[in-house]
Amino acid sequence: MSKTVLSCRNLTKRYQFPVLTNLNLDLPSGRIIGLLGPNGCGKSTLLKLLSGLLVPDEGQISVCGKPRSDETNAWISYLPERTYFSGGMRVNELIAYFSDFYADFDTALARDMMANLKIDPTAKLKTLSKGTKEKVQLILVMARRARLYLLDEPIAGVDPAARDYILKTIIKSRSPEATVLITTHLIYDIEPALDDFLFMGPGGRILLSGNADEVRQQSGKTLDMLFREVFSCLGSY
Repeated sequence: MSKTVLSCRNLTKRYQFPVLTNLNLDLPSGRIIGLLGPNGCGKSTLLKLLSGLLVPDEGQISVCGKPRSDETNAWISYLPERTYFSGGMRVNELIAYFSDFYADFDTALARDMMANLKIDPTAKLKTLSKGTKEKVQLILVMARRARLYLLDEPIAGVDPAARDYILKTIIKSRSPEATVLITTHLIYDIEPALDDFLFMGPGGRILLSGNADEVRQQSGKTLDMLFREVFSCLGSY
């Protein structure tokens, strides 16, 4: 049985209205998991809570059996939905920055992935296309030897030709024990890479979850088809 890399108990976050309410979640190690749901259901908020960028109003988060802390935060590699680096920084400066800041960063792996995607290490971010900037940020995140990767829309702005390489990178660059939690609207593209899935509805409710292969075999439907069916019934897709 797989060990649990992440546990959430009664996780609640409110702004002017509840975003997540009493969410309970357990993620096993060594899996690639799709966190799938319509806009506004709380996916990005959940990733920010898990990464330590937000503090829950109620509930507990534990990573690898330990309550979330500075120690456990260091085991998590987080890719936000938006690029946050300064446009004046060069790619090789970002590699050096990550190498200095993260003890688990693999510089050789980062440079190899940049070369495979033909990204000029001397280029400034502001000279790169939106898709290339997102590739750079994803590579930096995946070049860490983390226990849990949190990827918020990692292929949204990437051209279709690069998506297969990026998905293969996500699979191959992590250790076998590490878990990857991915949010995306491009379910059709990401589906072949997923081991498990979570359909998240309004208020952060988990409407359906399971092993991707088993659900496809039992239902005779792809995850993309199931997603459309579930959320069309709710009037949110």
